[in-house]
Amino acid sequence: MKILIIGRTEILFKTVQLLIKKNFEIPLIITSKEAPEYTKKSKDFRKLAKKMNAKFLYTNDIKKIIKEIKITKCHIGVSINYNTIISQEVIDLLPLGILNAHGGDLPRYRGNACQAWAILNGEDKIGLCIHSMIGGEIDSGKIIDRKYLKINENTKVTEIWNWMKLKIPMMFLNSIKKLKKNPNYFLDKQSKKNKDILRCYPRFPYDGKINWNKSNLEILRLINASNKPYKGAYTFFKNRKLIIWDAEVYDDKEKYLAEAGQVASIEKNGSIIIITGKGKLKINVIEHKGLKNKPAKIIRSIRNRLI
Repeated sequence: MKILIIGRTEILFKTVQLLIKKNFEIPLIITSKEAPEYTKKSKDFRKLAKKMNAKFLYTNDIKKIIKEIKITKCHIGVSINYNTIISQEVIDLLPLGILNAHGGDLPRYRGNACQAWAILNGEDKIGLCIHSMIGGEIDSGKIIDRKYLKINENTKVTEIWNWMKLKIPMMFLNSIKKLKKNPNYFLDKQSKKNKDILRCYPRFPYDGKINWNKSNLEILRLINASNKPYKGAYTFFKNRKLIIWDAEVYDDKEKYLAEAGQVASIEKNGSIIIITGKGKLKINVIEHKGLKNKPAKIIRSIRNRLI
């Protein structure tokens, strides 16, 4: 069985390695410019393609893609985070279509940054789906496999990414085996009703700016949703940009009057307590000029505010 690889990310790279180990033939790898947070770059895919004597394309050119698929005669495609919507013309060249891995509970959480949006939205679980792609559409098509991870207010997006790295390659492998055995197999059909679909749009590094007038829980979710592999939630202290990597909701039952962002306490362990628009937040780890540390290393007085 010949498998087309199209997309980016270290998860796709690990998927290729697993498929090779399981003796699948991969004659074609197509990728494009990587996002800054990706640990595997296009050059890594190029080296991998060379190692297994596969054709390598760094392109978004549909004509080139169609030409190479026709030459290699792949049976099925595997895709993650390709930066162009794949057309039906391309999908139809593969007898079993193209499978996509999506970190969202389809059809809810379609689109971009679904893991971050799920944290921000206060969900108690996040879905992970392998689905057959439909050309020109976002995260639609029949679901071949699905798994869930329970999350809560303290779950960082980092944990979700690590979980997806672990699960996706094997989910792809199992999905390919099921379709090889039965080309008509599917686990579930996606609803096409608008009430069941939640479209997620991209998030950018500047979306991580903390508004201290929001509640402690809302700010905590932003910190966790902006965590690695992203750029982090940030604030300013005396014109210095501080990235906050770890925090927790804090409740000492104190009655108080204060403006949001006020430093309420400096703890013995180096954490600091900040007053928000509703409740307090304990900040445990910050980063300043590339160095991670306890916030008390920089903020040493309660006569200060974060803005």
